[in-house]
Amino acid sequence: MNFLFILNDPPYGTERSYNGLRLAGSLARDTAHEVKVFLIGEGATCAHRNQKLPQGHYNIEIMLKSVLKYGGEVGVCASCMDARGITDTELVEGTHRSSLEQLTSWTADAHQVLVF
Repeated sequence: MNFLFILNDPPYGTERSYNGLRLAGSLARDTAHEVKVFLIGEGATCAHRNQKLPQGHYNIEIMLKSVLKYGGEVGVCASCMDARGITDTELVEGTHRSSLEQLTSWTADAHQVLVF
């Protein structure tokens, strides 16, 4: 089954992106599923590399890397990146600059679309 996660919220300050990535990571570990994550709006900031947090706090960068490790794909809205001054070289390794066209394609191909 194909799952698409659309994350709208920043990495910290709310727990929506955290909860979305918890579920995405769990599904990605099951090889029967294909998982794609699209970061849009403030969600684009989730893909900013080198996040430094207090010990014991969850780390969204590590959670994205886990989704990627298990074969998931992570796209980041290009216009959202540009609006926030995020360059391609600042993205978490394995994530990529994406587009509305790719989101459209991923949505059409998904069996389930989950929006956080």
